[in-house]
Amino acid sequence: MKSIIRSLRHRNFRLYFFGQGLSVTGTWMQSVAMLWLVYDLTGSKALLGLAGFASQILTFAVAPFAGVLADRWNRRRTIIAAQALAMAQALALASVTLTGVVQVWHVIALSVFTGLVRGFEVPPRQSFIVQMLDERADLPNAIALNSFLANTARLAGPIIAGGIIWAAREYAESQHEGTIRGAGLVFLINSASYATIILALVAMRIAP
Repeated sequence: MKSIIRSLRHRNFRLYFFGQGLSVTGTWMQSVAMLWLVYDLTGSKALLGLAGFASQILTFAVAPFAGVLADRWNRRRTIIAAQALAMAQALALASVTLTGVVQVWHVIALSVFTGLVRGFEVPPRQSFIVQMLDERADLPNAIALNSFLANTARLAGPIIAGGIIWAAREYAESQHEGTIRGAGLVFLINSASYATIILALVAMRIAP
């Protein structure tokens, strides 16, 4: 068992693992809630597909260039800045949703912004794992645990988001009102989840 999780003996990676675990789960929660919200607002399958496309396209377009920049910029500062921007995006989405003024263009525009931020954040985060370890021999195990983390969050996030929205729909006067309220709560939870990885990154002690 110890060999399976041996990279967690490194303090920096341990901070990252638990902070990122909560953050990525929140991200998947938001992804599901955004799509659910778009379909509830419009009933349009085309706009549902557009919202999903908008959140991904810039990630693929920007990531190759961000990978080059990741070798030139301070990786930890870049990740912290990207996480802070993602937190601001989630807060903005929660604000317009919980106040009842949300429109589909709000969701799509903020999805585009999310994709842009993610495109700049993923390459430095992936390469930063090397700097979290005191011994390079544990790198394969750290990569494996990082993949486990991502897939676990991909499974847990939608389940939690679906449960929150379902509960909100059950207790609201109408299903539409419940979806709005539940989605807003999911966005708010996601914004709070970014604090965990930001604090973890700040608390790390990285050797020059």
